[in-house]
Amino acid sequence: MAITDRPGSDRSTDDDTEIDLTRVDVAEIVDGVRAAYNSGRTKPMDWRQEQLDGLVRMLKMEGSRFEAALAADLGKPALEGFAADIGSVATEIAAMRKHAPKYAKPRKVRLPVASMPGKGYIVPEPLGVALVVAPWNYPIQLLLLPVAAAIAAGNAVIAKPSEIAPETSRALAALIPRYVDPEAIAVIEGDVTVATDLLEQRFVHIFYTGSTDVGRIVYQAAARHLTPCTLELGGKSPVLVDDSANIEVTARRLAWGKWLNAGQTCVAPDYVLVTEKNRDALVDGMAKAFTEFADGGGTKDNVDYTSIVTRRHAGRLAGLLENHGGTVAFGGTVDVDAKHVEPTVIVDPDPDAKLMQEEIFGPILPVVTVESMGEAVEFVNDREKPLALYVFAEDHEKADELIGQTTSGGTCVNHVIQHLLPPDLPFGGVGESGTGRYHGRSGFDTFSNLRSVLKKPTRVDPRLLYPPYTPRKEKLIRRFI
Repeated sequence: MAITDRPGSDRSTDDDTEIDLTRVDVAEIVDGVRAAYNSGRTKPMDWRQEQLDGLVRMLKMEGSRFEAALAADLGKPALEGFAADIGSVATEIAAMRKHAPKYAKPRKVRLPVASMPGKGYIVPEPLGVALVVAPWNYPIQLLLLPVAAAIAAGNAVIAKPSEIAPETSRALAALIPRYVDPEAIAVIEGDVTVATDLLEQRFVHIFYTGSTDVGRIVYQAAARHLTPCTLELGGKSPVLVDDSANIEVTARRLAWGKWLNAGQTCVAPDYVLVTEKNRDALVDGMAKAFTEFADGGGTKDNVDYTSIVTRRHAGRLAGLLENHGGTVAFGGTVDVDAKHVEPTVIVDPDPDAKLMQEEIFGPILPVVTVESMGEAVEFVNDREKPLALYVFAEDHEKADELIGQTTSGGTCVNHVIQHLLPPDLPFGGVGESGTGRYHGRSGFDTFSNLRSVLKKPTRVDPRLLYPPYTPRKEKLIRRFI
């Protein structure tokens, strides 16, 4: 089975994507990167920091080119492209560069009495050659952040950008080798066949961001070599709106979560659970916010609104707007040829409709009426564990209660998506929404072998553990172990 990407992205047939069918010799490239790693050049901290400096320099010096590429691929506004894919990424990589020496230091472990005398350490060490496969929705951020974590941990890297964002992929492939060591950090472009060839190779770690279905394919391919994986997937991220919530602010923040990148974000709010008490005010508030975001006009030609990545993906979203069984409270217009989907709010769709079964990955937000937050919790827990869960409540005890009754990869209270920003908050999924974590130290550790080391002195060699096992030895051992 071939590797594909996000919902609705058939890489082999998409009519909007310029696919380079030139087949590269993947095995030869991987062997060359492995030779660079085996030479030992990636292990010194100076080398690691030089590469991270190079990535930061690239993002700062080539920002306008990346902004243009993002606009060509996704219709991204320059400011949105800078904020999500360039500026914030440079800041996080700079933080990784600063903290990498601390992350790489041996970590002392307190030993129990039974292990004394001695000293215990956890020693982070590089793994080898890692593979990073990125999606199209944030094609720079979701490639460079895991690549930076792998470099900081002392690894060599093969980076595979998404060809669904071809201009950005070309820019990354052209620019990265100018700013980092190209023999140890290689970018491989290509379509589904190249991605599939990559999965045939042996890596020490595979980092994949994309859909849950493709995550299974990656996991199956990795299993042949017993290769560990970090899978940053997706699913349906719910929103619980408690009766104590500030509805005006909640509505504006939910609307922003669906406006950003036209909802093409793995942690975008996917559906809202709210009681009848606040439902209508929430829906009206979102409609007002969308209108304000569009400066009173429409979104079709709005320079601040991202387009849908392909006509195929726009068509998939149009399909979700059919036979959903709910009421369209706002929006609903789709122009597949223009790759435009208007921000849309649908009230009380059929829970069995495709809209409520598939990850939406677009600017459509279902609002489901529940009798209580208890019913909302049951609704969430009856489904797969989400990548993100959002709670809106002014009652902090209630917010903590709702968090405690549910589970998710990450949670944000009184906002959406923002929990991705702090570098020291690990990001990742649980269950169907993914496995593994990154950002900050968790990213460094993901690409490290956390080696356990116990050092024992020879000056003292107690014979307590050596046979013969006398009654006195047995008494002492049973006491202290």
